[in-house]
Amino acid sequence: MLEEIPLTRPSTPLLDAIDSPAALKLLELAQLTQLADELRLFLLYAVGQTGGHLGAGLGVVELTIALHYVFNAPDDRLVWDVGHQAYPHKILTGRRDRMLTIRQTGGLAAFPSRKESAYDAFGVGHSSTSISAALGMMRAAQLQGRKQHTIAIIGDGAMTAGMAFEALNHAGHLDDNILVILNDNNMSISNNVGGLSSYFARMWASKPYNFIRTGSKRMLLKIPPALKAAHRAEEYMKGMVSPGTLFEEIGFNYIGVIDGHDTLGLVDILKNIKTLRGPQLLHIVTQKGKGYAASENDPYGMHAINKISPAPKMKGAEATGSAKPEASLLTAPTYSQVFGDWLCDMAQQDALLVGITPAMGDGSGMKRFAEIFPDRFHDVAIAEQHSVTFAAGMACDGLKPIVAIYSTFLQRAYDQLIHDVALQNLDVLFAIDRAGLVGEDGPTHAGSFDLSYLRCIPNMIVMTPSDENETRKLLNTGYRHVGPTAVRYPRGKGPGVAIDLSLEPVTIGKAVSRRQGKSVAILAFGSMVAPAMQAAEILNASVIDMRFVKPLDEDLIGDMAASHQLIVTIEENAVMGGAGSAVNEFLLQSNYHIPVLNLGLPDRFLDQGKVPEMLAAVSLDRDHIISAIKAKLKACKIRSEAV
Repeated sequence: MLEEIPLTRPSTPLLDAIDSPAALKLLELAQLTQLADELRLFLLYAVGQTGGHLGAGLGVVELTIALHYVFNAPDDRLVWDVGHQAYPHKILTGRRDRMLTIRQTGGLAAFPSRKESAYDAFGVGHSSTSISAALGMMRAAQLQGRKQHTIAIIGDGAMTAGMAFEALNHAGHLDDNILVILNDNNMSISNNVGGLSSYFARMWASKPYNFIRTGSKRMLLKIPPALKAAHRAEEYMKGMVSPGTLFEEIGFNYIGVIDGHDTLGLVDILKNIKTLRGPQLLHIVTQKGKGYAASENDPYGMHAINKISPAPKMKGAEATGSAKPEASLLTAPTYSQVFGDWLCDMAQQDALLVGITPAMGDGSGMKRFAEIFPDRFHDVAIAEQHSVTFAAGMACDGLKPIVAIYSTFLQRAYDQLIHDVALQNLDVLFAIDRAGLVGEDGPTHAGSFDLSYLRCIPNMIVMTPSDENETRKLLNTGYRHVGPTAVRYPRGKGPGVAIDLSLEPVTIGKAVSRRQGKSVAILAFGSMVAPAMQAAEILNASVIDMRFVKPLDEDLIGDMAASHQLIVTIEENAVMGGAGSAVNEFLLQSNYHIPVLNLGLPDRFLDQGKVPEMLAAVSLDRDHIISAIKAKLKACKIRSEAV
């Protein structure tokens, strides 16, 4: 058990010889336990150097080794759900030497990616997709006459989503060869790991048992009452020592519960399962963060970590070579914290307020609310669709629900957003975190599209706060409004402005002029107000903090169009269909003939990197905004009024 993450490259002689699963298969069975120790040690070192997801990967070290030892990826398909746990898989499939580039610009992706490696059978990042994807791969192999094994590895958290059960049901109907491995790392389904259950698990995966099971069924088909009685007896027996009755009813042969940290046991049982026909479900129990004390003791807090830097050398009372951060940056809250504080304050005032989140409570800043108001806090697990319709039902009967959700995951509940909330004009506030670019987690987690997909929905009010104070004001506004509203804000900290702690709303659809200039009017949305202000100082441009994407402040836009020669819109959202498109539509419909420049995210998925670098790459930092505006002025032959 390690107490500290190693800061220097550990000695891993066995692992260093593994540059592909083929090399792994050359090891003796007795060497796999040592390999697991080395893999876990290297994983700790690598993530300590780069930051990233830690706990899930530590928990599946033995499983990953066993899978690659028994099966023949990439010909056999290994589909990892979510992908938090895929770091060991990356290390064993030829990417060990690039692990120190993970989550960095030009480096390895934070999640499995088809364009990165043939061993990554399916690109992931969102949960509960593995079984559906694996079924599709299984069926494709059948239709093309290709022999392959198809394995979906899914955690107990991801198994809570409806999509996973839809796929399980379909797999049982297809009744063909697929293996679903349920990695139970939170003891949320069963803690029945012991000698008896392990014995039965080995038996259920054995050839003799399944030969007798299949032969008996064929024989008893001629005697339906006897077949039914035998089936019930088997169910009762399994139900006594395992939680597998549900999976058996769907059509799977359930095998479990077994120790997911027993490498040799996993190899043995996977070899047996490899010979079986039909849908198989192997239920293993692992410990998230296995092998690292801090992660075992706090699996949620250590789900992911930041890069670990060596402690600076001290000279006297202060460290040398390090500057002290400004006090305001140390004390400034994140946008999530601003939301969490506001939520508690508003809940004190209104007893009808309830908070809902689909497994994003801590990340969304709801921890204190959950502690103070446990009866009004609802974490519905990884079930985004359910969270929205659950909120709709509450709103129907007089409560005031607030759905705290990340932008990228609200995409999964789009039908519910339209049909169950907006169509009925229900009183639901969506607090949309992680809007815009999110950096190292890459395109699967970026909130690049919410302005585009929200503004086209009738009855929706869509707001984009530019700083912490505006966030609180617009949350007040959304909560006071009767009908569906959305407030979207970025990850991390804002400019560090003072926050007015009142709970008063602002006028719906009212923008704010932040700077008066000449020639160029910059209409900035949300996080783009700050770089717009910086660029405006150089260009002597006007800046409008638009606040609202829907409804727009059409009067103020009209004033800007009448008094300036160029309109510029800036947003941290896809340009196509976004806030700038809304401005264009208004100007066209109102017959304003003025050049327009729309700046925002381009029509492509952006790979991982540091957010400032990513923004610069798509011309959304100060210098690139200035250059883009100057180029537009030149193209339109407009004389610049720069200071």
